[in-house]
Amino acid sequence: MHTLKGSWFTFEKFWTWYRRNWRSTAVSSFLTPVLFLVALGFGFGSQVQSTALIGGVPYLEYLAPALVVVSAIQGATFESTYPVLSQFMWQKSFVAMVATPITPAQVLYGQMMWLGSQLAARSAVFVIIAAFLGAAAGPGILLSIVFATLAALAFSAPLVAYSATLEKPDGFTTIFRFVLMPMTLFTGAFFPVSQLPGWLVPLVWLTPSWHGIELARGTAFGTIALLPALGHIAYLVALTAGGIAFGVKFFHRRLAV
Repeated sequence: MHTLKGSWFTFEKFWTWYRRNWRSTAVSSFLTPVLFLVALGFGFGSQVQSTALIGGVPYLEYLAPALVVVSAIQGATFESTYPVLSQFMWQKSFVAMVATPITPAQVLYGQMMWLGSQLAARSAVFVIIAAFLGAAAGPGILLSIVFATLAALAFSAPLVAYSATLEKPDGFTTIFRFVLMPMTLFTGAFFPVSQLPGWLVPLVWLTPSWHGIELARGTAFGTIALLPALGHIAYLVALTAGGIAFGVKFFHRRLAV
């Protein structure tokens, strides 16, 4: 079967399920990020002065493009862990797919296509609501949809590959606590990275969230230069491609008979 056609069938499986069950994920997918923006932007943000440290803009505007990124990464993390392992072990839907002419690689590609479309849709809704609330500094915030999706895929692709290697979900708790949470809090979303201890900054540079935040905030405010932007994008694309490459290997190992 042609690679694109087989991948599309996998994507269609996810879409068929979602259009019947979207209400079960509406709060976590769309409402929770908005509540973060309202609580931190209007609540906590009302106590934060607009200084040169945050670019001289209101804290709400400073926060909005970064929250698009971290919300997408949080959503990608949850979608790339238990649901993926479930389709190997409990639901066994991946096993059923490869009983057809669909290959393990096409299952992975369809999974990533579905994740990418979900992340883009969630980010778009968030940006629309942020603009309605007055959190958009300008039309450049629209590009944060693209960069949030890319950053989330850069974290999701290796995580999907990792999930394909597991027999038990025990490792997911460690990822949530010691990777996702620090990456959400300490990579520039809520305060500048320059305020962190110097030894910690190089670790921040390794995270996809920092690169996504730099891109989203830089384009929202029109402050990012071409070469740094290309560097951020290249790093995120490399992480995504590497994760997919490992994912193909591990999906084939798990599903091929």
